Amino acid sequence: MVLKKKVAPGGYEIVREGSEEIMRINYESVPYSPSIEDDPNVMMDVIDKLVEAPSTSRVTFLQRRHYNYNHEQTQLLMEIAQLYSYLVKRKKALSPASMGTAFENPSVIAERHGIVRYIVFELLRADPLGAYVELKRLIRLEKIKQKRTVDPRMLDSRQIFINLLEDIYNELEQTKLIQLAKPYLAGYTLGDRTVYKLFLRPTITPDFLFTKLMARPPLDGEELEVYSIDKNTDVTIFSTPNDIKYLYHLHPPEFKLSEDKYALVDLAKSVLSEHQPKDEAFLDPQKLRRTFFNIGSDLLRELAEHQNLDLTVKEVKELTEILIRHTIGFGFIELLLKDERVQDITVNSPNGEVPIFLLHGEYDNCVTNIIPSRNDTESWATKFRLLSGRPLDEANPILDTELVLPHARSRVSMITKPLNPFGLAYSFRRHRDKPWTLALFCKNRMISPLAAGLLSFLIDGSRTMLVAGTRSSGKTSLLGACLVEIMRKYRILTIEDTLELPGEALRKMGYDIQPIKVRSALVETGTEMSAAEGIRTSLRLGDSSLIVGEVRSKEAVALYEAMRIGALANVVAGTIHGDSPYGVFDRVVNDLGVPRTSFKATDLVIVANPLKSPDGLHKWRRVTQITEVRKDWEEDPLTEGGFLDLMKYNAHKDELEITPELMNGDSEVIKSIGANVKEWAGNWDAIWDNVLLRADIKKKMVEYADLSKNMKLLEAEFVIRANDQFHRISSSVREDVGSLDSKRILFEWEEWLKRVIRKGDVPK
Repeated sequence: MVLKKKVAPGGYEIVREGSEEIMRINYESVPYSPSIEDDPNVMMDVIDKLVEAPSTSRVTFLQRRHYNYNHEQTQLLMEIAQLYSYLVKRKKALSPASMGTAFENPSVIAERHGIVRYIVFELLRADPLGAYVELKRLIRLEKIKQKRTVDPRMLDSRQIFINLLEDIYNELEQTKLIQLAKPYLAGYTLGDRTVYKLFLRPTITPDFLFTKLMARPPLDGEELEVYSIDKNTDVTIFSTPNDIKYLYHLHPPEFKLSEDKYALVDLAKSVLSEHQPKDEAFLDPQKLRRTFFNIGSDLLRELAEHQNLDLTVKEVKELTEILIRHTIGFGFIELLLKDERVQDITVNSPNGEVPIFLLHGEYDNCVTNIIPSRNDTESWATKFRLLSGRPLDEANPILDTELVLPHARSRVSMITKPLNPFGLAYSFRRHRDKPWTLALFCKNRMISPLAAGLLSFLIDGSRTMLVAGTRSSGKTSLLGACLVEIMRKYRILTIEDTLELPGEALRKMGYDIQPIKVRSALVETGTEMSAAEGIRTSLRLGDSSLIVGEVRSKEAVALYEAMRIGALANVVAGTIHGDSPYGVFDRVVNDLGVPRTSFKATDLVIVANPLKSPDGLHKWRRVTQITEVRKDWEEDPLTEGGFLDLMKYNAHKDELEITPELMNGDSEVIKSIGANVKEWAGNWDAIWDNVLLRADIKKKMVEYADLSKNMKLLEAEFVIRANDQFHRISSSVREDVGSLDSKRILFEWEEWLKRVIRKGDVPK
């Protein structure tokens, strides 16, 4: 950050950002750290400048690091500055008439004048808490002297002086700084600045950053956990008494650099910013990042040699990563997304005033110590426009896209004016680094092994299904886990407006998968194809499993066309917002315009919802029901028995339980799958035996992962191998004995799993 105009050392400029006026003070050549809370000289300097600029909203010191005092802290100081100006300029507090009567000894008047002058001109500006304590002591002392005074003229003189002191004392007592500090002033001594640190805590950033970060942990916070994102980045979770949300305190490598490295990165950023990549370079962001990484590494080495700095290869790499993060990258957002326990990140407006909020996997909603500036958010918006090829302006105030980083993948939604009256706001939904699996959901208790076995059976049976739920309920994650259950021999088409499903990861694992990216439902026009057209196009691309990322709008009609065509061929699935099967029906028919009877093309509705603890502080994701949609109703499936629950969530046991209807074999969808298989036709016990076999396999996977202490056994890479082996063993047993012997299949599959674990042929 550079000054907009030439400012002498110790001088300042006022910069307007939105509705705020920011005082930026040049402390580049000042030999001491610009800390208001630690240094009385710095506080005195700021008070004087605030008297000159009374409309200041925030104060920023520019040195090798930037020290930023927010609006609330600046207002504490502004009240002191206004009181100082009031006393000196308006009340004429130093006039002789304010010190006593004409009968008073001139030496006493001079002494009183010196006392008041010291308090107002020095102590009030440098140590207002000390001025308050000193005034209180002086008033008490003068009242004691007054009681000993006999001469009425001297009594009047002393009373005038006491009135002056009390006037200043009362004015000072009304300031917010004194009100906040009162509980801590017992035993206060002049020069002790410990109390100031409770209320004046600047965000400190290196010179090459725009983002502000509260580097110091809260003094009144309780440390709950400390963990590392990588070798150089630490996270501390604090509980603070004044906020129900936890504090997510990030300590990035940017704040661990020496002064020489700070200067080196700052200079490299200035040089690198002159290199302007072409717009087409953003079409391949990974290539662009690699190119800038190589340029940055060479540049840092050259600059280090020029400044006689000896850097190791590791140090050059670390500095280059910082440089890339704050040039073509997304700053501290990249570090937050690198944390596997972070699920959602929210950047609200007005930028520069509000910290980043996030949803943590274990600590739920947290506030961070990071405050992105307006420069940051505008820079991100420009990059997202280039990456997505979509507009973001007043005519198109909404943009949905995805962010792919070397260590993370995220969906990004952003809004701007006029939809957001205060500027830019962002929402990042972090995707898991690897695809979710049903086995992982069993481990996390989102579903039971029996539910996993049932879903596996239904997916192999090529049923049509909708995964429903509220926002952040795990719909897309569950749909992604269902993708892993599809055999790799089948082709998969995914249709999304923002790429959230793990298509790229599955492609690397050998899947025949083709993503189709369509226009966002929130945008009516554009160069991209609509979701409805995308679905209809997919039907011309051959026999495939069709997966729709989210059913939001008119594409619902086309999806139900695909469901009718895809029935008994390959699985057709999607996600939709709804908290119950009837809620899904109501939304599909009444909101999205699908004919009532077309809804019968849906075989299953899987409902996932977040559940809260009684105290409201904790949240879990659970599949709450798996419901079959029957075909023998006309108008209302709820009143005509069109919904049959196969499994329901039991809150007391915290698990999905089988319903009596499923236990009694009353599922038409499951029986229709069996009707097309020779060994299962008309034999419910054989069908159900296969469901239980699949459930046992999911259960065994979790058990062996726990026994071997290797959770990689539950990841997609190994689950796909295990599923393939299950199908091979099933085929082999069927050829040997003429039927699917579940006990033998389970035994052979378990023996295979044991051999693989013993050989170490599993992911580490």
